[in-house]
Amino acid sequence: MATIQIPDALLVTNYIAGDENALAVLIKRHQSKIYGFIYSKMPDRDVADDVFQDTFIKVIKTLKSNSYNEEGKFLPWVMRIAHNLIVDHYRKNKKMPMLRETEEFSIFSILTDSSLNAESRIITDVIEKDLQKIVQELPPDQREVLMMRIYQDLSFNEIADLTGVSINTALGRMRYALMNLRKVIDKNQIILTN
Repeated sequence: MATIQIPDALLVTNYIAGDENALAVLIKRHQSKIYGFIYSKMPDRDVADDVFQDTFIKVIKTLKSNSYNEEGKFLPWVMRIAHNLIVDHYRKNKKMPMLRETEEFSIFSILTDSSLNAESRIITDVIEKDLQKIVQELPPDQREVLMMRIYQDLSFNEIADLTGVSINTALGRMRYALMNLRKVIDKNQIILTN
């Protein structure tokens, strides 16, 4: 006899209503995918464990404060939280190695003019913002697949499962999304390189 799987949205609603077990079911259901995603971005197991734990602490706080908005699906939302925590971790822990001047090494050999780097960063930021505006113009089903594939690094099998469509439909939506992006870029003569 097949078991009936309770949808994520109902488990979230039950958890918010006070059913602590609903969150345990959600964590158990998605932990391997979420942990795998985190571990693929930071191969230090201890740090990955911390980020995984911090992800669910943030999930719990958001759900308890009633600020969770069921726009998308639960898993992509949690993956986005995990991704943001990974980025935060790398930003906080960006360390420059201590370099000392020796006969073999001169600090001047690695110093460069950073004004070009600042200019490149600004150009990259502008390109990112332009691209985000274009992506927002896509039909919702195409935008969803594109965001899951590009920004959440999900496979087409995972996207198909999460969106409840066949893999061919997911692939088709991605194809049309890219075609529509190209049309808008060509029509508006947008340059997406620095």
